[in-house]
Amino acid sequence: MTAVDTGLTHVAFEVKDLAKSIDFYQRYASMKVIHQREPGAPEAEKVAWLSDLTRRFAIVLVQTQISEDTPLGPFGHLGVACASRAEIDEKVAMAQREGVLRRAPEDYGLPVGYWAFFADPDGNTLELSYGQQVGFTVDQA
Repeated sequence: MTAVDTGLTHVAFEVKDLAKSIDFYQRYASMKVIHQREPGAPEAEKVAWLSDLTRRFAIVLVQTQISEDTPLGPFGHLGVACASRAEIDEKVAMAQREGVLRRAPEDYGLPVGYWAFFADPDGNTLELSYGQQVGFTVDQA
């Protein structure tokens, strides 16, 4: 029998340029391509699955000629926890140089922590945070 995934497994975005989006998520969210293919259909020219390999979850990026998606944001976002405030500050400096910082870092204390918003190449919002207690709260539930 084949293993079956259950629960929350992925979030998917349509993208204009798969290579640019892969580069963004690799540099800002430390994600790696775990699957890639080229179906060649107008609604899915190229597809990549990315993960940070910390849990069984991926973002699915689909390059398409027929985009009917709306971007995630400005508040709706994909949240990624970082190992330190310094890591976020380094990404903020990079984002300022590249013009993709959507919201400067703020520290809201526990359980929200230190966070900043970034815009990916298609206008989706990525949040990088340090000190959020999402995982701990899930474990306690």
